[in-house]
Amino acid sequence: MKGVLVAAGASLILTLLGTPLFIRFLIHRQYGQFVRDDGPTSHHTKRGTPTMGGAVIVGATLVAYALAHGFLMLDRAARGLNSAEGGPSASGMLVLFLMAGLALVGFADDFIKISRQRSLGLSTKQKLLGQGIIGITFAVLVLRFPDRNGVTPASTALSFVRDTGIDLAVAGPVAGVVLFVLWANFIITAMSNGANLTDGLDGLAAGASTMIFAAYVLIGIWSYNQNCATTFGPKCYEVRDSMDVALVAASLMGACFGFLWWNASPAQIFMGDTGSLGLGGAIAGLAIVTRTEFLSVVLAGLFVIEALSVLIQVGVFKSTRKRFFRMAPLHHHFEMLGWEQITVVIRFWIIAGLFVAFGLGLFYAEWVVGAT
Repeated sequence: MKGVLVAAGASLILTLLGTPLFIRFLIHRQYGQFVRDDGPTSHHTKRGTPTMGGAVIVGATLVAYALAHGFLMLDRAARGLNSAEGGPSASGMLVLFLMAGLALVGFADDFIKISRQRSLGLSTKQKLLGQGIIGITFAVLVLRFPDRNGVTPASTALSFVRDTGIDLAVAGPVAGVVLFVLWANFIITAMSNGANLTDGLDGLAAGASTMIFAAYVLIGIWSYNQNCATTFGPKCYEVRDSMDVALVAASLMGACFGFLWWNASPAQIFMGDTGSLGLGGAIAGLAIVTRTEFLSVVLAGLFVIEALSVLIQVGVFKSTRKRFFRMAPLHHHFEMLGWEQITVVIRFWIIAGLFVAFGLGLFYAEWVVGAT
């Protein structure tokens, strides 16, 4: 718990103090947001606002994670314990790798938009290729690094609150790994693009992400206290490195919370694709290593709704040549109906909070009932 508190506090302070410095740097370099002309007219005032603020979130998360582990190692040494056991875990490092890798893809996308002064950065194929390379690398590595009990950071079984009886390895060892890589990359691509689509209003994605990461802090701590390595029984969780996963989630939660101070309406900086792709990847990574893959659909329900609104809009328009929503993603639809931006953001935060609360309720209810 000490490490979790240090991680959350350190990342919060780093983004609170570091973001205004980054804003000044971006203004000096004239790295401002390019706003599409076919969007809500109220967004035209945002043209030139510094973007790529996700770099601060990612950087603060990585530094806070390192500081928390440094603190844990010193604390264990002071108590005469093995300080090496307070070091980073495979699960935590792989989630951070996924976050940083996708953030790098987003950074390339943001930089192209800024340097060429257009609303389009990487092409869809280029973005998916970058996401695929990072996602495949993560998916292959996350099935390795077994601990002394033989538990790897992820498993080939599909999971809801824990691993289910549906194991992709039933198709064979090699086929099982291939199917898992495809499944993991679907989750990663869907979640990162969902976060990317949600990041269209001041503070919307940052606020929703803060709640989701807070949920994963609780899930990590709970699964640590009920882990099969220490607590035997039908209700225990076969999750490796639970507390370190909670530490990663706490670092992300604090970083998003601190960034929100500067990103809330009227935003002084946007996270850009650097932030949204990185945060979406982090959520997907946490879902995979905590064995909560389908539960993440509930926890990140707002991202799912935003992504579905785009799919519905495109599908209906291609088949009928008419628009189902006035504009997609969904938050722009309500803006076009006349809602104030801040009203849309707060109400969507409420929806995100309800999804998170419902997801945590499902997680706890499954434990009360017992493993099935």
